[in-house]
Amino acid sequence: MRIVGQPVQKKDAMSLVTGKPVFTEDLQTGDCLVVKVLRSPHANAWVRSVRTDAAKKVSGIEAIYTWEDVPDKRFTMAGQTYPEPSPYDRLILDRHVRYVGDPVAIVAGGNEACVDRALRILKVEYEVLPAVLDFRSAKDNEVLVHPEENWRALCPVGADNKRNLCACGESHEGDVDEVLKECDVVVEGTYHTRANQQAMMETFRTVCYMDTYGRLNVLSSTQIVFHVRRILSNALDIPKSKIRVFKPRIGGGFGAKQTVVAEIFPAFVTWMTGKPSKMIFTREESQTASTPRHEMQVSVRVGAMKNGRIRAIDVHTLSNTGAYGEHGPTTVGLSGHKSIPLYGSLDAHRFSYEVVYTNVMSAGAYRGYGATQGIFAVESAVNELAGKLHMDPVALRDLNMVREGQIMPAYYGEQSNSCALNRCLAKAADMIGWKEKYPCRDMGNNKVRSVGVAMGMQGSGISGVDVGSAAIKLNEDGSYTLSIAAADMGTGCDTILAQMAAECMECSVDEITVTGADTDTSPYDSGSYASSTTYITGRAVEKACRKLQQRILEEGARMLECSTEELEFGGGRVKHLGDGREVTLEQVAFSSMCGSSTALQAVESNSSPVSPPPFMAGMVEIELDKETGHVEILDYAAVVDCGTVVNPNLARVQVEGGLVQGIGMALYENIQYTEKGQLLNNSFMQYKVPTRLDMGKLRVEFESSYEPTGPFGAKSIGEIVINTPSPALAHAIANATGIWFKELPITSEKIAMGLLEKERK
Repeated sequence: MRIVGQPVQKKDAMSLVTGKPVFTEDLQTGDCLVVKVLRSPHANAWVRSVRTDAAKKVSGIEAIYTWEDVPDKRFTMAGQTYPEPSPYDRLILDRHVRYVGDPVAIVAGGNEACVDRALRILKVEYEVLPAVLDFRSAKDNEVLVHPEENWRALCPVGADNKRNLCACGESHEGDVDEVLKECDVVVEGTYHTRANQQAMMETFRTVCYMDTYGRLNVLSSTQIVFHVRRILSNALDIPKSKIRVFKPRIGGGFGAKQTVVAEIFPAFVTWMTGKPSKMIFTREESQTASTPRHEMQVSVRVGAMKNGRIRAIDVHTLSNTGAYGEHGPTTVGLSGHKSIPLYGSLDAHRFSYEVVYTNVMSAGAYRGYGATQGIFAVESAVNELAGKLHMDPVALRDLNMVREGQIMPAYYGEQSNSCALNRCLAKAADMIGWKEKYPCRDMGNNKVRSVGVAMGMQGSGISGVDVGSAAIKLNEDGSYTLSIAAADMGTGCDTILAQMAAECMECSVDEITVTGADTDTSPYDSGSYASSTTYITGRAVEKACRKLQQRILEEGARMLECSTEELEFGGGRVKHLGDGREVTLEQVAFSSMCGSSTALQAVESNSSPVSPPPFMAGMVEIELDKETGHVEILDYAAVVDCGTVVNPNLARVQVEGGLVQGIGMALYENIQYTEKGQLLNNSFMQYKVPTRLDMGKLRVEFESSYEPTGPFGAKSIGEIVINTPSPALAHAIANATGIWFKELPITSEKIAMGLLEKERK
């Protein structure tokens, strides 16, 4: 291949490094009303009244809205394909506020100063209600987070708002309990992961205005333009035909922008006033009133024989969806369905789960989407199992891992048709020097160096659900325009899709102009989430290009007065195979503009009945100070199987970024609430994300497989990369200290206190 597989520079690279206007606020035209919301100081309360008289008198204030002014129509903010599995449990403004930060009133004014002043003088009378803050006691609690009668679930996900249940379910194969009784060694553990924040550089932000046709135009930093349109239609109770949603360059999303967070409020203001408006979340709002990862408690049992054969895995997940159910029923499934299938020859497995409502900030989508939490638990349990069996954990995995050609019962019965996990594990072991360094080495002066290992898998889109589309047309100068609705949020999808188009059309990437993510002009696409873009939309690009090639041949045949079978496409021209006559693409384009009935444009959609998983092996070497508990990462070796690597540079950056986020989740990022439900970690001063100085050496390699259902053999890479750091680091810390830490983050303080307690025993 000429273009696919090459480290092509990103399409928007020069615009970004030269500071060109590409982000939401850069593209805002004219003055906009500033929109902010007053947020509840209580975890659970009933709003008795909101006195707005004084606030409305503030100079510059355009409008103030309360629950009395908005439609009484429930909806979900989850960006998912209709019918959404997430329940319809929200109002734009609700009289019943359910967490500290829940919106109480919307204020719109001519500038930020007047809006801030109005927010300060709004008078709200609350009836404070008891709150349920611990998700372990939420199910069947006497405090109901959603007691309302018009709460509804569109899909049968085991939801029951009168039990604080957002979802529940179970899947299994074989008799897990009986097989575990037959095993020589059984490891049991309960693992707790917190509600990590995506912490993207660009906070949530939206600009809205009415056009000359009376339509609401929404420019938003979002991953899901078509879902945003539907959600706004539901929330505002207006036709979808009255709404246009389009996106600028996104300054990071990581799943946070798969939920409608900032769009609702300025959209409502503009629809009501007819005036342009904008809402820009502060960092504090992004920390306290957004959609972080779901907190989960994952209980695992793994059973094996003395020879190391793992026979059964039992996983139960309790997930905390918070005050609202966005992505609650769907994230939890990945905690089992993307962890258990890593082991390919089980006699039995079981996965059960419950998702509960609580009075804390609602959760949402975050890179890894539940698989991250489940893999931390299962991989930690397998590492502990290796210790009890006195086996090398790499050898234990090599004996039991899923391999190419196997059916994966715990992964919806799909067959693993492209799997290089065994080669990933072997290469990572060689890179880190596993045999020489496992399990640990005493360096003197209370310093210990140790290594840890983990495997991971993800998916490539949501099988049978996600749709990717592409439109490509030939321009009169012989170049092409590719229109998509996938959202490039730093991932480089505009570039890799252009590479695929260039490969098909036998031209350079510079000859492909990429436009899109606009509900008015782009073909329908579910959006950029669930690791779907390369695999799902990439195939749509491939199909559209093949169709356009055929149409170009048809026009060329008309010009050369022959059949299409006599022609060959390529190299910027159409050539007759017999006599060598040819016409350039520029000539073909001009010909189609005069007296032709052939439109030199093609639109194709694509969906897939399967979701082939990418695989990854990660190994880490750390130096741990037993006196302070400090962990220094010396080396992280990551090897990924994402099928065909479309762009090595962009793929490498994806892996490195995911590793950094996974390391932050494992060691630093801590969510803490007061006894009244107030989040303490409301800025980057209190919520610690790792810097480049915390990373040590990150080394990334690829072991390519070939996925027959993917474009050019490609699978996804966006999410798999975050899944190995937590279990690998927990393993390395256990090898250094002899203590298994089963709650994240594993801070220096926890390690130091754990070692002190161990000494006392």
